[in-house]
Amino acid sequence: MEKLSGTQTALKIKETLANDIQENLINKGLPAPKLCVVIVGNNPASEIYVAGKIKACSKVGIQSEVYRLSENAKESEVEEVINRLNNDSTINGILLQMPLPAHLNEQKLTNLISANKDVDGLSQANLGKLLQQDETGLMGCTPYGIVKLLNAYNIDLKGKDVVIINRSLLVGKPLALMMLNENATVTICHSKTKALAEKTKQADIIVVAVGKKNFLTKDMVKDDAIVIDVGINRDDTDPRIICGDVDYNNVAPKCKFITPVPGGVGPMTIAMLLRNTYITTMANYKNKED
Repeated sequence: MEKLSGTQTALKIKETLANDIQENLINKGLPAPKLCVVIVGNNPASEIYVAGKIKACSKVGIQSEVYRLSENAKESEVEEVINRLNNDSTINGILLQMPLPAHLNEQKLTNLISANKDVDGLSQANLGKLLQQDETGLMGCTPYGIVKLLNAYNIDLKGKDVVIINRSLLVGKPLALMMLNENATVTICHSKTKALAEKTKQADIIVVAVGKKNFLTKDMVKDDAIVIDVGINRDDTDPRIICGDVDYNNVAPKCKFITPVPGGVGPMTIAMLLRNTYITTMANYKNKED
């Protein structure tokens, strides 16, 4: 069994990114990329995630700003902020931190973000480009991070049987398209799937993102499988302990590769966010030159 270290892989990506920003922008007298995060409400978990993203930005030379709106902010107020950021030429990336308060329409507000600033890759425009294999689109940070992590360990997806236990726009659906584009054979499973274990036991690669501790057990995994754990859960006995959706201690010995939690998919998600911000910046300068 070998761990797929998202921490180490993300570190290498960020080192390359920092060098690229220095050489292609700063040394040429051009401004550093700039990311703006919009956060609505006082979700403690969101605050932690945003703080991590801002810290990561500073380490690679990306500027960042956070726009905070109250829990009771009207949809029109959020729209006004997004439109202002869309029209600000100094801003290269916009991230609307999820989840939003229940009274706000996540899909509507996400689609309001300009496609060329949608660093989360969740707008209809960017998802449509992914569907059409248009490489000019921005891809979702978590699914793209998973693919890049597999690539970093020279895991060829061609012909692999992949089971994804998640059907969200954030992970499952875009990841399925990315895996298909890598010539894998993909099955998406969810809460209504029958005989789930029968499907996972046939899989070369299992990706699980359900938000339930120990959801994937050893009897659901064949020998030498590759397991990608996207879950983030707090331990029942000690909330300081973070665990995933996989019964790690029992599943890991059966695996060829497995991601730890923490230190697996999470760092890759942030690395892809930084990468997307850099990509939008360079595309913007290229368009100006053209």
